[in-house]
Amino acid sequence: MAELNAIENTIEELYNDSKNDYIKMVKSVAKRVFRPLKPEDFKEVYLSISREQGKDLVTLIKKEQCKNIVEFGTSFGISTLFLAQGIIETKGNIVTTELIEGKALKAIENFKKAGVNDYIEVRIGDALQTLKNYASSIDLLVLDGWKDLYLPVFKLLEPNFHKKTIIYVDNADMLESKVFLEIVAKDDTYQLESMYGGKVYLITIKNEE
Repeated sequence: MAELNAIENTIEELYNDSKNDYIKMVKSVAKRVFRPLKPEDFKEVYLSISREQGKDLVTLIKKEQCKNIVEFGTSFGISTLFLAQGIIETKGNIVTTELIEGKALKAIENFKKAGVNDYIEVRIGDALQTLKNYASSIDLLVLDGWKDLYLPVFKLLEPNFHKKTIIYVDNADMLESKVFLEIVAKDDTYQLESMYGGKVYLITIKNEE
């Protein structure tokens, strides 16, 4: 119970810190009107999932008994802390990857504060490199990083999927995410389920029976 309380307290602190996210995001976009946006433009922006999403992820992990979780897009670690709440019960582990070193290091501090650092491996750098040699099966893959990398990351890790693997796609209503989902939908291997009015999609393996 003490461990879960520490996670809840850290999450609450991070949500409080993220209250100015919208203002920071507008400033980042305004400064970059003459070139495409890059991940570095959001180095101070949380871009976090909602509390409702986080709680639903915890429920999903417990219900499906997910143990091996991979997250693309750590940011400052809010979503990862929700994942940690779930795997404490399932006795699992998380591998999460973040391109921006400053964000990753801050996330590690947050995991230590929450007392869950031992459950989480943070890989810093380009996900196509940091996840290149991932060898374990994947129970839950969370796609919440740069949207035009959703498909390459998905394809990179596809050999690690099994019949009960779940892929959680955040920001599914963005253009690049929609392109990714359209491609996956054409593959008879998968079925897609919309959540939160299309903001999130769950991708699962079709039952062959």
